[in-house]
Amino acid sequence: MAGKERFEERGTGMVKEKCEKEAVCDTCDQSGSCTQQEKEAHAQARLASRLSCIKHRIMVMSGKGGVGKSTVATNLAVTLSQAGFYVGLLDADIHGPNIAKMVGMESKVVEGSAKGMIPIEVSPNLKVISMAFFIGDRDNPVVWRGPLKHSAISQFVGEVEWGDLDFLIADLPPGTGDESLSVAHVMKEVDGVVIVTTPQDVALLDSRKAVTFSRMLGIPVIGIVENMSGLICPHCHQEISLFKKGGGEKAARDLRVPFLGRIPIDPEMVTDCDRGIPFVISHPDSEATKAFKEIAHRCKDFVGFKNLEKQMERKNFPYHFQEQEVKR
Repeated sequence: MAGKERFEERGTGMVKEKCEKEAVCDTCDQSGSCTQQEKEAHAQARLASRLSCIKHRIMVMSGKGGVGKSTVATNLAVTLSQAGFYVGLLDADIHGPNIAKMVGMESKVVEGSAKGMIPIEVSPNLKVISMAFFIGDRDNPVVWRGPLKHSAISQFVGEVEWGDLDFLIADLPPGTGDESLSVAHVMKEVDGVVIVTTPQDVALLDSRKAVTFSRMLGIPVIGIVENMSGLICPHCHQEISLFKKGGGEKAARDLRVPFLGRIPIDPEMVTDCDRGIPFVISHPDSEATKAFKEIAHRCKDFVGFKNLEKQMERKNFPYHFQEQEVKR
């Protein structure tokens, strides 16, 4: 019996089962003898076990589509992984999963084991799971209602072998609907949400709703990111405010939430997304990459990683710190 131990109490006729928390019911040859209630209890125990290995959980969301939310989520996750943290990137956009393409893993197929699905490894520090790995032909639509989407998101958290993570970054679909509610419900104690907007009024209307949504669920708002904020003309080198500028900062001030920074428009970012190369890797010295690093730094500060970073620096540069301590 895979992942399951069965024994009977004499005199009562009651059968008890002891399951390995990490095992998946679908891989057990005796799962047919379990009641639906027992399977659900096992799924909850497995989910709790997975979540216990994840130190911090961050959602990236926007009130509307087209503001570059997935680009921000991808580059935020890569930036954190470059800093030495173990990061998982969960693509919760069931109908429009783009993360796989953005990290150059669109052709990969998720494999499984007795303990669940094995996420795609982008780098030693970064793992990804997305519906894009399961739909086959990229033109295949996912035509699902709410319950199926909730089930998929539950599996992406509870049935994926994430291992020990410092951060799990969830890229949500636009709006405040089923998927956003499901991620918040499944991830339990979410450390905070990063809200992405562009400077124009139409986008800001919906981003303000995202702030209210987070407050309704009791999720702290890490802050607002103003994406596509200005373009440096390649000819005259003057800044052009294509979508205005400063709207995200004003919204943050009005709503009394932190402003995490502005990410300028860079035409190379479009090219890199299409090629499957995260922008912060291909353009490490650009203004946009500096903005992503600052946003990642603010996220780390928000969840209290200052002490952990200090420990990591001590481990990586012990002589540097010993020298400082001697001088004191």
